[in-house]
Amino acid sequence: MDWYPLYNSLRIAAISTAAVFFLGILAAYYIARLPRLVKGVLDVVLTLPLVLPPTVVGWLLLVLLGPNRPIGAWVQDHFGLRLVMTWWSAVFATVVVAFPLMYRTARGAFESFDHTLAEAAQTLGRSNTWIFWRVRMPVCRQGILAGTVLAFARALGEYGATSMIAGYTPGRTATISTTVYQLWRTDNDAEALRWVLVNIAISAVFLLAVNLLKARQRRAGKGGGR
Repeated sequence: MDWYPLYNSLRIAAISTAAVFFLGILAAYYIARLPRLVKGVLDVVLTLPLVLPPTVVGWLLLVLLGPNRPIGAWVQDHFGLRLVMTWWSAVFATVVVAFPLMYRTARGAFESFDHTLAEAAQTLGRSNTWIFWRVRMPVCRQGILAGTVLAFARALGEYGATSMIAGYTPGRTATISTTVYQLWRTDNDAEALRWVLVNIAISAVFLLAVNLLKARQRRAGKGGGR
C-alpha cells in the first residue's frame, strides 16, 4: 500500500490549517469591530467559498493561478514556479475552502467576548497586543479551537477544488480524497475502502483528542475557581 496520499494529505491539511488559523483570527478580530454594513459586506465576500461548489472554487483558482493567467504567468516568469498541478497547489485550494470555517467561528467568539475585561487590562497599562494574547485569546479559546478543528477536517477531506487545481498524479499530487476517487473509477473497491477507513480513523482520533483537551480545560477552570 502506497502511503504517499496519507503523507501528502496531512502535509497539505497542516499547512493550510496553520495559514487559516492566523488569517482567520486576524480577519475575524478586525472585522468584528467594523460598522454593521461594512461587516455584512465583508462577511459575504469572505464566506462565499463556504457555499460555492468546490469545483467553482477550483475553476476560479485556475483562472487566477493558471500558467497562462496573470498571477500564475507572473510567478512562473519571475520565479520559475508553477502554481497548478503540483502538491502545493492543493494548499491554495484548501486554504480557500477552509478559511470561512475558521473565520466565522473565530468571529463569533470575538463578538461574544466581554469587553470589560479588555478595558480593565487597559486601566492597568497593558498594551493591545498583551490584551489580545493574554486576555482575549484565552477567553475565546474554545471558539478558536473549534474553528481550527473544522478547518483541519475540511482541508483533510477536500476534493473538488483540489482535483481541479492539483490534479491526480501518484507519488506527486495524490491525496486521500483523490486517491479514493481514482480507485473507485478503476473498480478497486477494496483499496478504496482501506483509504476511506484511514481517513475516518484520522478524523476520529483528531476530534477525540480535541474533546479530551476541552474537557481538561473545563476541569482546570472549575478547579481554579474553587
